[in-house]
Amino acid sequence: MHVLLRDGASAVSVKQVKVDVNELTVGMFVSGLDRPWTQTPFPLQGFYLRELDEIKELKVHCKHVFIDVAKGAGPVASKLQTLSKRGEPKGPRISRTSKTKIDVAPLKVRRHQYNSKQPLKKEVAQARVLHQRVFGAIGEVVRQLDGGDELPVQETKRVAGEMVDSVLRNPDALTWLARVKELDEHTFSHSLRSAVWAIIFGRHVGLGKKDLDTLAMGVLFKDVGKLKLSKALLLLSKRTPAQEREYEEFVGHGVELLRATEQVEPRVIAIVKGHCERVNGSGFPSQLKGDKIPLLAKIAGIVTFYDEVTNPRGEKYPLSPSKAVAELYACRDREFQEELVVEFIRGIGLYPTGTLVELNTGEVAVVVEQNFERRLKPQVLVVLDVYKQAMSKPLLLDLADDDKRKQALVDSGKKRLEDVDKIEITQDLEAGSYDIDVAKIRDQYLFKEEKKSIFSMFKRNK
Repeated sequence: MHVLLRDGASAVSVKQVKVDVNELTVGMFVSGLDRPWTQTPFPLQGFYLRELDEIKELKVHCKHVFIDVAKGAGPVASKLQTLSKRGEPKGPRISRTSKTKIDVAPLKVRRHQYNSKQPLKKEVAQARVLHQRVFGAIGEVVRQLDGGDELPVQETKRVAGEMVDSVLRNPDALTWLARVKELDEHTFSHSLRSAVWAIIFGRHVGLGKKDLDTLAMGVLFKDVGKLKLSKALLLLSKRTPAQEREYEEFVGHGVELLRATEQVEPRVIAIVKGHCERVNGSGFPSQLKGDKIPLLAKIAGIVTFYDEVTNPRGEKYPLSPSKAVAELYACRDREFQEELVVEFIRGIGLYPTGTLVELNTGEVAVVVEQNFERRLKPQVLVVLDVYKQAMSKPLLLDLADDDKRKQALVDSGKKRLEDVDKIEITQDLEAGSYDIDVAKIRDQYLFKEEKKSIFSMFKRNK
């Protein structure tokens, strides 16, 4: 949100973000309060948070504040800076060139465009059937191309629209199905996962339904040109410069295939053509810069990068989400538009549904549902105790509700802030940690009312 604050005769442009006081960190610039400044001991012109005592004082007077993300750290930025202290992200895709300002138009975000939310367990039944239909549509694309026939556009367009509808009703349902790696490899599709991330991102920033349908269609078709490349080339972990040039031709192949199909609209083709371009001009095939890359193609590039990092080819387990977003964050204002990167991370959360996490209590849990107003406080299912032993019965815990209840004790004067033990996520864990089978936990949470033993959630050594 852009507002103007008056300081004497001068007007200063401020980009404000509403933040719960419990998510404030040192380094943020507080530009507004949820009450008049005169009712608090704080300066009228705003201030930087430099000490923890200032945050504690804000918690006494306010429920939420507004921070200027142009002057200070934002919520996501603060968390990512913490993550980066664990070690610089590694990954061959990250550009190490010096960071230069890229001239791009600001992202128009429409908050709360889609406020209604269907219960997860109701939506997931429909999403499960849709999930398989999408794979069927993708498989039909491969079969038709192998047979020299035209692309089956109508069915792909139909399921893309249904994916959008499902995510608009409840983003967690398809996220669960996209996040968890199944035993059957054909259900681990890069295109489908990327489309899910793209729709969730588009929902978050308030894209219209037509744009979301176009985005989903473009992302599902973005790699269709790879069907014209040899499997040996695709499976290479390292390519020579000549092989890399040959590989990059998949974009052109895809554009040609789609242009030869009358039912594909030009904006879908633009996504396929531009999803490998980068805002600093380092992409391919045309080395486009900045806003010469269409917005939906920029989004497709980000979700492609994110999914490739979280699910690298040939790796048994995906990279943890925090490491993935740290790599993506390192590319901001280089390969990807910074505002898009930050909004994408806000949209999917640092801990997407299906993520394995460790709490500050020492317990281990699985994120089962998001709290969209407080992304760092999702609902989790605690499955390991402080000794990392399987609990006899998993515990469902809403971190946002727990935080709210404990803060109420502080606000009422019944407890001091330092005496309240708030539960936080300290880190996410690599998939497969402690031999936890997240797929079985998902099925137990979503599809079965009761489970006799939590031990069935864990893989056993034979």
